[in-house]
Amino acid sequence: MKKKKVLFIGVVLLAPLLFLVEKSSIRGISALSSPPKNLYLLETVLRYIRNDYIEELDPLKTIEGSFKGLINSLDSCSGYLDKENTARYLEQKQSLYKEPGLILFKKYGAFPVVVGLVEGSPAEKAGLMLGDAITEINRLSTPTMSLAEVNLSIRSKGEEPVELKILREDKTFEVKVERTSLLAEPLTYSPFGETSGIIRISRLAPLCLTILRTKVIPTLDKKKNPLVLDMRTCQEGSFEEARQLVNLFLKAESIGYLEKKGGKREVFSSLEEPALPTIPLVVWVSQATLGPAEAVAAVLKKNNRAKIVGLPTLGLAADNEFLMLKDGTSVLLTSAIFCLDSGVKLWGQGVEPDIHVDAKDLSFASYIRKSKSLISAP
Repeated sequence: MKKKKVLFIGVVLLAPLLFLVEKSSIRGISALSSPPKNLYLLETVLRYIRNDYIEELDPLKTIEGSFKGLINSLDSCSGYLDKENTARYLEQKQSLYKEPGLILFKKYGAFPVVVGLVEGSPAEKAGLMLGDAITEINRLSTPTMSLAEVNLSIRSKGEEPVELKILREDKTFEVKVERTSLLAEPLTYSPFGETSGIIRISRLAPLCLTILRTKVIPTLDKKKNPLVLDMRTCQEGSFEEARQLVNLFLKAESIGYLEKKGGKREVFSSLEEPALPTIPLVVWVSQATLGPAEAVAAVLKKNNRAKIVGLPTLGLAADNEFLMLKDGTSVLLTSAIFCLDSGVKLWGQGVEPDIHVDAKDLSFASYIRKSKSLISAP
């Protein structure tokens, strides 16, 4: 009787979650995922664990593990958050957090890999390198974590260091990395050489466009030299901010759309008169250029409005839905993917640069060298 009760609990709890996955899944997502699809298989596995596993297990803990595996395996942008991580997620949405300056990418079951380092950050000063794999965060193993869990774990309200175990080639070592307030402003602007300046965007936040319109653009009105849009470490933001950023440089009835379940589309237009319609534009990207930032680069390239310099991006231009569950846990699900107005999907494809930089040298100087022909052009 007790065994039947455990199985009943499992099926009852898993069924709504599978419904949520089906409700929020989108076409084309299979390129980055291979989710379990058969409820019978899940029920069978739970029965085997209950009947044959050597130790007596807490059934609810086993179910939570099933939830986590099911959601985390969907794709890199989806994830199941327990109560602690859900509270941390909501807290970090409301206030600025402190971080080591790492930008990570992770596939399910694999170690998170460093794809970007904020210049001058504690992570860079601690000697972390692109390509490093993080096997543990604060003594917790990382393969079963989602990318969302990993990011929540390396960030904090306090400045206490984060303990990381690093795998670099065939060597493993541990390092404590300080956390500090980085990139408090969503963008910075600085004059540089024979350019109209360099705009470094760290995240496509609401203040981003306000700062551009009120503080940056007025200084560019009389300049005709190329403007550099540095999006090498822009990993967060909204597609609405991306749309507004594109609209500074071009006007179009349709620049792309978010494709949702069943082929439904949310079309983005840039109908206002551009503030900078003719200024030459160079966009810097890397594998740490993620999400809406990828959409900006792709749209500007497709419309022949900018030249792209850097490395191919990872293809995570997707929108996420946050779903709060009754027990205080939550689910992040990929609910839409960005497509160009031509129908080309960025999901799993990313943006191909016009000019490539050396993957072993992603420094500011390297990007300047590769952009020299564009910057010096009339």
